[in-house]
Amino acid sequence: MSDTASATADPQVGPGDEDERGTVGPRVQSFRRRAGLSQEAAASRAGISTRALRDIERGRARRPRAHTLRSLAGTLGLSDDELAGLLADARTGPPRDTGRPSLLILGPLVLRRGRTPVPVAGPMLRRLLGLLALKHPEPATQQEITDILWPSGPPRSHPSLIHTYVTQTRRLLGPCGPRSARPPTVVRTPTGYRLEASRNRVDLGHFDELLARAERLHDASDLEARYASLTEALRCWRGPVLADADPVLRRHPAAVAADERRVRAALLHADTALLLRRSGEAVPLLADLVNTEPLHEGLHARLILALADSGEQAAALQVFTRLRDRLDEELGIEPGTEIRAAHLRVLRPRQPVPRRTALQAPAHREPAHRTESHPTETHPTESHPTEIRRAPADGTAPAGPTPPPAQLPLGARSFVGRRPQMRVLDTLVASDPARRPHIAVVVGAPGVGKTALATHWAHARRDHFPDGQLYVDLRGHSRPPALRPGDVLTQFLRALGAPPHVLPAHPPGEDEAAALYRTLLADKRLLIVLDNARDAEQVRPLLPGARGCAVVVTSRSRLAGLVSSDGARRIALDLLDPDEGRRLLGSIAGSCNVAAEEAAARRLVELCGGLPLAIRIAGANLVARNANIAAHCAELAGAGDGILDRLRIEGDRRSAVRSAFELSYRTLPDEARRMFRLLGQLPGPDLTVDAAAALAGTTPAASAALLARLADAHLVRERAGRFGLDVLLRSYARELIDTDEAHTARRRLMLSRAQDPARRDSGQANCSGSYASSAGSRA
Repeated sequence: MSDTASATADPQVGPGDEDERGTVGPRVQSFRRRAGLSQEAAASRAGISTRALRDIERGRARRPRAHTLRSLAGTLGLSDDELAGLLADARTGPPRDTGRPSLLILGPLVLRRGRTPVPVAGPMLRRLLGLLALKHPEPATQQEITDILWPSGPPRSHPSLIHTYVTQTRRLLGPCGPRSARPPTVVRTPTGYRLEASRNRVDLGHFDELLARAERLHDASDLEARYASLTEALRCWRGPVLADADPVLRRHPAAVAADERRVRAALLHADTALLLRRSGEAVPLLADLVNTEPLHEGLHARLILALADSGEQAAALQVFTRLRDRLDEELGIEPGTEIRAAHLRVLRPRQPVPRRTALQAPAHREPAHRTESHPTETHPTESHPTEIRRAPADGTAPAGPTPPPAQLPLGARSFVGRRPQMRVLDTLVASDPARRPHIAVVVGAPGVGKTALATHWAHARRDHFPDGQLYVDLRGHSRPPALRPGDVLTQFLRALGAPPHVLPAHPPGEDEAAALYRTLLADKRLLIVLDNARDAEQVRPLLPGARGCAVVVTSRSRLAGLVSSDGARRIALDLLDPDEGRRLLGSIAGSCNVAAEEAAARRLVELCGGLPLAIRIAGANLVARNANIAAHCAELAGAGDGILDRLRIEGDRRSAVRSAFELSYRTLPDEARRMFRLLGQLPGPDLTVDAAAALAGTTPAASAALLARLADAHLVRERAGRFGLDVLLRSYARELIDTDEAHTARRRLMLSRAQDPARRDSGQANCSGSYASSAGSRA
């Protein structure tokens, strides 16, 4: 058996297993596999004997000499940091059994310290530890922890109970004996708790790193290295995620996503094994996974091909028959194109392997129980999962198959309301193609929840897009420069499987890249989410021509050009109403706490102006400070115009209302900035164009243009010809203006009314509230 093949024989190896043999041996073995070298080749190039390298990797030489490690480092292409780590491990020797803990969740939950299992007694501790490991390195929110620990509803004392369980978990993870590195622990965050540990201390993190490394290897010359990484990644799995946990934890979105990544790794592993003519090594893994995913046609197709390639044609045909019967009995459907193509390859083993052009990407059909069936008129042989792309003219080797992109970021855990907007977005997947729009644009003020709505809907409807989901933050309103369409097209083309040799040169080449992009998306059903767009010109090159694809764009601008010229449906987000704001606060600070202080919670939502970002920050600060809602309300109300100083999370620049407003304000031209600052002096909720002209000392026409510019950026609210600022935006505008500018503006308005009796007499219509008396008293 080859070295790589033997590595698949021990499914129990995972993070922390280096403690059993020292840390040097497993790391050298991992680096060698990453380089795609056998023991013989690596030893020969490093100038050492194969036996010496074998002894190092098996842990018999626990403190190899420094010059030997340096020779190996040069051969295996190690970085300076990786070599320094090996040398440090060689000096200190192997860790004792009292080493740092390792947490295994890819299968039953296991906590180990070195080689010694650590018992985790009690269902509550197991649930909490499993959730923290599942979310690692992200924090688990207070609400998530509550829902997992008490699925049927928490007791009144649940905050103190959570603190008790966290303390017990810290004791479990604490070191026992001498240590040279900081042990894993549980730390408090503004929204909950986070497991603080290196990624290789949790088997899921180790698996994700190996899978990401394999997916970065695109060239045919990297097939061996990719296969080794995938083999090592799949060895981390001992069964489904948290196989012995309660169903509520096994159904957590992070657990479902991890199982999906396992399937993705298995598909890529099988495809690579077929390309390397090592199909027999993939059969046991695929046979195990089809029992876990009994209706996943992609897994069955690869098992059929792997069995046939290994000479087991009869077994391959039995796999097809069993799946066909199951699909008919349970779902009443026929096998899809991919599984029929694999079946035909077994029946006609001599027919030539179909090839794709470099512009085509292999399609993978999702599990039949998760997606709708969308058969095409293509012959079954045209969708083989291991088809090799046509080699370029320069003779370079073809790239392997590329899985469908799945680039959606993590959706908001605490998402409330927005049902009318969700229904509008659902028209993108309407059954009637004639009534199905191609593009939806979600627009609104800074912090109103545009990205949260887009990603929440995209995750909920991802089954309607079996060919994948593309996502990009266009940085239209961000501190880094906005992305150019050509750069985004290059990213998307790589994700869609376009080989490097067909990517257009950039710059120039944007038009060519856009044409190739539209070609790849022809006849596909794919979702593209373009977040934080600056304007319509940044978006247009990224729009596909295929009607089966859908595009969701978010922006602080109105993007009227996409509505008028490209047929986009516009969805305008407003502030949350009091009930929705209270529910959002409860999802972060705890619904029990909000119910206990209902009046204070409503007041807090009011102080936040109904802005989702402000409510989330206020809720996170409540959790972090363990404060009651009434006291926090009093603190915010007492801040006056300095309320934005309180609506931020310490150490997180993105979690600050002022920063969100600033990103929009700095994109305005100077005259529009000045008008925005002056509007902060309004004593009433809104004003007319004429009143704004008097305030700014401009003509009504110039004032109307400036107000329209502010309304387009969603910094000013326009209703029935009147313009005003929301509560927090008014506080921000007042921060920006200096005393002289404010005094001059108020004086201009007062003099304008004194000189124009008609305007003075209609002051109530021009500016809500007595502007003249207010301005006079301030002057």
